[in-house]
Amino acid sequence: MTTSAQILPLVKDPERLENRLAEIPPEPGVYFMRDGSDRIIYIGKSRKLRSRVRSYFREGYTKSERIATMARQVTEIEFIVTDTEAEALALEANLIKQHQPYFNVLLKDDKKYPYVCITWSEDYPRIFITRKRQLGKEKDKFYGPYTDTGLLREILRISKRIFSLRQRPQPLFKDRPCLNYDMGRCPGVCQQLISPSEYRKTVQKVAMVFQGRTQELIDILSEQMHKAAEALNFESAARIRDQISGLKSLTADQKVSLPDDTVSRDAIALAADTQHACIQLFQIRAGQLVGRLAFVADAQAESGAILQRVLEEHYQTADAVEIPTEILVQHELPDTEILADVLTQRKGRKVTIVAPQRQTKAELIEMVERNAQYELQRMQKLGDRNTQAMQDLADILDLPELPHRIEGYDISHIQGSNAVASQVVFIDGLPAKQNYRHYKIKNPTVTIGHSDDFASLAEVIQRRFRKYSEDSQLPRAGNPDWPDLIMIDGGKGQLSSVVGVLQEMNLLEDLRVVSLAKQREEIFLPGESQPLPTEAEQPGVQLLRRLRDEAHRFAVSFHRQQRSDKLKRSRLDEIPGLGHHRQKQLLGHFRSVDYIRQATPAQLAEVPGIGPRLAQEIYDYFHPA
Repeated sequence: MTTSAQILPLVKDPERLENRLAEIPPEPGVYFMRDGSDRIIYIGKSRKLRSRVRSYFREGYTKSERIATMARQVTEIEFIVTDTEAEALALEANLIKQHQPYFNVLLKDDKKYPYVCITWSEDYPRIFITRKRQLGKEKDKFYGPYTDTGLLREILRISKRIFSLRQRPQPLFKDRPCLNYDMGRCPGVCQQLISPSEYRKTVQKVAMVFQGRTQELIDILSEQMHKAAEALNFESAARIRDQISGLKSLTADQKVSLPDDTVSRDAIALAADTQHACIQLFQIRAGQLVGRLAFVADAQAESGAILQRVLEEHYQTADAVEIPTEILVQHELPDTEILADVLTQRKGRKVTIVAPQRQTKAELIEMVERNAQYELQRMQKLGDRNTQAMQDLADILDLPELPHRIEGYDISHIQGSNAVASQVVFIDGLPAKQNYRHYKIKNPTVTIGHSDDFASLAEVIQRRFRKYSEDSQLPRAGNPDWPDLIMIDGGKGQLSSVVGVLQEMNLLEDLRVVSLAKQREEIFLPGESQPLPTEAEQPGVQLLRRLRDEAHRFAVSFHRQQRSDKLKRSRLDEIPGLGHHRQKQLLGHFRSVDYIRQATPAQLAEVPGIGPRLAQEIYDYFHPA
């Protein structure tokens, strides 16, 4: 029987390649490239599928080394036809996020840059700064990532001063608003003294600031102020006047000199080395720089393809009013026409994408590129320090090469209750949070009043590497999931327990394990009674300390979450007919017991599994007569 691994690449089977290309229609759509292992290695789009796919295999066609390497590995081509280029663009973006193909431009989630989130999914939307862009609810809106955290916090602070917004995440009193309501800073959201529709109008005004529509908002407020004054409503007019003054202070010193300051523009440029590409996107509205966003990608593609990927992902979730009429790019994009047409359709007016070569617009691109270069230099310095630390650690532990992937483990509990463990991962010396894991300890002997860190660590390591023990054919060396080094938080006892379980699993010879003791920052090796002769401040030890501290932080935060969830459930346990599953449904929908308490019976009944009768019982529990 022929397996997929035995199928020749299409470039080595011209007849099959030509037959496959002839089957692809000349229509818009998305195409997939698969390798001999049946993995999707590239996803693309085109307004004419046949000609685009054929170009990858045409002799003499200019291709980057990355694309040429990809084409030599392709064993199968699949496609999905769409009605329009816009559908192809959206489908490609979703499929790339789902499959993460190796040869596509993949943007990194740079945690150092924050977003602003507005929770439009809630009756009374919240506005907050976050470094986690979790697209859990479709209606919630994220703006960013912003490069200047200080300025972002100042904008949010001034916005809360200008507009009457909820000031506290949780109510201070059960039956009355706090002092912020009396001072006019909060409309009394906690006691529902303002309707959801009226409050959302206020939040819409704040959203306009983050959409770069500050001048438009000022114009709207100016008209409202004049109408209030004409109606002799001077108190309202004075309040609006103060709002306008506060908004003008946000953009007072952000003027950018351009020949036509009535046109909304975005300008994008990048700086790259052999590993990373740092991208900066400047948002200019009415001649003012209203936002400076940042992105990071692997520098494995040509510059135009990286810029296009950033723009496609950035505008995918943008509202029509946030799309500028002109986009200035540092390099020509591979599919300029498709992106421009899609953005034009969404905005409802012409959107142009140009790569300026001279005069003022070219100078603006140079300024954006200069900022991207500064960010790249900062990243390079950080990378040099990490390389130095990894080299020192390799020397300390006598490793054959630099430890690319290091995993750290820690246990957290209070006298055995809610015992949990953390697994954190550093890639090339930096936290790779997408690979973090946490575990609930299942050992029946670990109970309230009885803890056993040794047994808990052994359990976690056994669960982490179980699949490699059960299937000895799974690849280890070169596998991105296989660590070059494991660090256990603790001393000789914790290390011995982990070594014991790895010996039982016949994995100890393939894994390098050490422990780091807190008191003197001492490194212990398996079977050694004395720690290694190291200094606490040398780079390799500091790298292990950062890993240990991160494992501890992650374990403690998960433990606190478990305790908090248990306390929440204990309150809900008092409601008859509300079992554990329905409690999880309620908490997943409302996020906290306080929001459940504020919900109406109709809102409670919207939760799956909560009917009108149970909803009324829940409401009556929190609102006794």
